[in-house]
Amino acid sequence: MRRGRRGRVPRGAGGPLAVAAAALLVGLGALGLLLLWPRGPPDPEEPGPSGGGGGGGGGGGGAAALPESPSLAPEVARRRLLRRPVYEKPPLGAETELGELGRPARLELDEEGRRRQEESIARHQINIYLSDRLSLHRRLPERRLSQCREKKYDYYSLPKTSVIIAFYNEAWSTLLRTVHSVLETSPDILLEEVILVDDYSDKVHLKEALENYVANLRKVRLIRANKREGLVRARLLGASAAKGDVLTFLDCHCECHEEWLEPLLERIKEEPSAVVCPIIDVIDWNTFEYLGNAGEPQLGGFDWRLVFTWHVIPQREHIRRKSKTDVIRSPTMAGGLFAVNKNYFSYLGSYDTGMEVWGGENLEFSFRIWQCGGSLEIHPCSHVGHVFPKQAPYSRAKALANSVRAAEVWMDSYKELYYHRNPHARMEPYGDVTERRILREKLKCKDFKWYLENIYPELHVPEDRPGYFGMLKNKGMANYCFDYNPPNEHDIAGLTVILYPCHGMGQNQFFEYTSNNEIRYNTRHPEVCAAVDQGTDYLKMYLCQDIVQNIPKIRNLSLERMELYSTCRPKSVCKLNIMFTMAIQHL
Repeated sequence: MRRGRRGRVPRGAGGPLAVAAAALLVGLGALGLLLLWPRGPPDPEEPGPSGGGGGGGGGGGGAAALPESPSLAPEVARRRLLRRPVYEKPPLGAETELGELGRPARLELDEEGRRRQEESIARHQINIYLSDRLSLHRRLPERRLSQCREKKYDYYSLPKTSVIIAFYNEAWSTLLRTVHSVLETSPDILLEEVILVDDYSDKVHLKEALENYVANLRKVRLIRANKREGLVRARLLGASAAKGDVLTFLDCHCECHEEWLEPLLERIKEEPSAVVCPIIDVIDWNTFEYLGNAGEPQLGGFDWRLVFTWHVIPQREHIRRKSKTDVIRSPTMAGGLFAVNKNYFSYLGSYDTGMEVWGGENLEFSFRIWQCGGSLEIHPCSHVGHVFPKQAPYSRAKALANSVRAAEVWMDSYKELYYHRNPHARMEPYGDVTERRILREKLKCKDFKWYLENIYPELHVPEDRPGYFGMLKNKGMANYCFDYNPPNEHDIAGLTVILYPCHGMGQNQFFEYTSNNEIRYNTRHPEVCAAVDQGTDYLKMYLCQDIVQNIPKIRNLSLERMELYSTCRPKSVCKLNIMFTMAIQHL
């Protein structure tokens, strides 16, 4: 019996057939790769045009451009697969489509159209008449730093997030544009779910129509409150139902930029005790122009009314950061948009459920994060657009009580600086804060002095010396006081101080006479100081740092024996003629 042996195909025998078969297999493999190619947002390094698009409702769809270089295919395919969103944006229509790429949109309207547009603004404080005519899937202009666009993320290691969007009587188009924006910019692999929390809305379009619409969207859930809860408790309803490891809270009129989510999740993976906010880019309430830019962001602060304020990044923070992509430590946050580890959120005591509707909860949470061992940060690589309404569309009557709760639990003796400027707040019922004080003790949180010295040293702490703060009351005109009430919150310097009937409510009639002989209006930020207007005997308010640097001493003031003086000529002191003699009345 002959031992079998392997046969060899003679050279040239069957060659064309084998080559053809191999070519067929390669072709089928390439075809499979093309068919299975993920339809995600274009990679920053990928050749070819970036996507765009418009369209109306629905989940979107449409293939992304393929790479031109075959050598890039495996790596690009892998990245695109991991970055693939839950839904693709529809194919880009005309680039001139209304509002596309964040351009300002304006309508040519007849009289009836103008009437309906004004009605929509009056109802929502946003131009909903225009919003209803913009695509729910519109694309935004690129606003990231070049260093951010170059970043690569380890998608398999990042935690999944639940995005929670609470709403009350929100307009259809702004709410659904927010939802689609999340679904079309968030990698499927990272987005656990979107939870819509209806805070007991009574608008018809938010009932069955919304349920039917959401039922056709992957990863979107709608839950409803049984009574009006307010933002804080509505968000907690969503948090209690969330399955993700990270909770990401968004307002209900937002648009997310490409790769907004990855930086937030990466930072929370690195530091679970970090609460991370995106850069909030402004979307104009009237034209829906996307006003964000890739420049240096601002960070959050507050003034002694406990009102949130924006500030430039201080020099000490520039020194601490080694790269433009490093997070920015912020004393406070605006409150509408942030991500937090779910377990850490619970450990910190989540939200203060004694707070009603909205207002003040952002400062309370900011103080608690820092004082109890966490960090509050803004990530320069994460951008989310936000429509800031013309004004609050519903009452903020409970905001004062919320601020008082924050002051009573977290500010220690510094709460008196708040009460001096808001004397009516002392009378405001604010509920029981016993549990929140117990939480502070349990977490061994630091005091407010530590917070001011280490987290917000840029904030001027008023002296409020007894007898030298309060109303500046005119002795010559009965019951008339200094009054300074600039109409623009963001530009408070340069106006003249007037006399107005004393009202005893602090705010625009609260002044401090400091040990540096300054008459300081430090209710708002930035703080302004009084100086004599050049060539007159009127008082004008200047930024306090400008007084030190640029205002001649001849125009400065002094208060002696409760009388106000100015140097009217070199080596000569005159009592002010217009304001006469002033006396500080303690509030």
